[in-house]
Amino acid sequence: MKFLAIAKREIYSFFLSPMAYAVLTVWLLTMGFVYFMFAQYFANNLSFGGSDTPLSMFFGQTILSFVPQLVFVPLMTMRLVAGENQSGTIESLMTAPVTSTDIILGKFIAALVFWLTLWIPTLMYVWITSRYGDIDYGTVLSSYIGVLGIGTFYMAWGLLASTIARRQIVAAVITFLFLGGFFLAGLGEYVFEDYRELFSYLSVWSHMADFSKGVVDSRYLAFYASMTALALFLAVRVLDTRKEIA
Repeated sequence: MKFLAIAKREIYSFFLSPMAYAVLTVWLLTMGFVYFMFAQYFANNLSFGGSDTPLSMFFGQTILSFVPQLVFVPLMTMRLVAGENQSGTIESLMTAPVTSTDIILGKFIAALVFWLTLWIPTLMYVWITSRYGDIDYGTVLSSYIGVLGIGTFYMAWGLLASTIARRQIVAAVITFLFLGGFFLAGLGEYVFEDYRELFSYLSVWSHMADFSKGVVDSRYLAFYASMTALALFLAVRVLDTRKEIA
């Protein structure tokens, strides 16, 4: 259970830094503005109920829900291992009586806590929407399942980038390229008609469009689980290689 001690250490250090509160504040302002636009649209144009609500739009039916993630995820994950390099604490961590798997799992759990922290305040949008119309709480639950799935996927690849890079800014750029590449690959469903099903399977946009309508597809969950496992496995191998070289 040594990875839990590492996770606890990482969570404490993150929330004691000004960076955490800066990221959280800007994220809330950004996503609050996105929700406000959707709420205004429905207030001016439509009545809503069931899955047809501002929440269904907010959780993934437009690109506005994904662009902020491509910016904020690199900022959240860049410090996980690359920050240890820059601060000079990586040597003590790698020589401590813990395995590379412990280190990676601990930091991954901490990253996932960061991700969930960003989304907890959005429960307020659920309450606001319920005050002015009927909402399907099953659909809300499926939307948050999608958010959790994408979070595990994104945090794992951000951690891999931070393990590869020696500096935080480089880690952020690599993470952006990873996630941006995955996102653009998913857009192939609108370009390559013959392979639409394949690209749709890769598209987090399509996934969240379904989750936001109350559809929990086990294929999407399997995709997130496999991509997360792959990234964590590669991160452990990179860290093992660095230990051997050192």
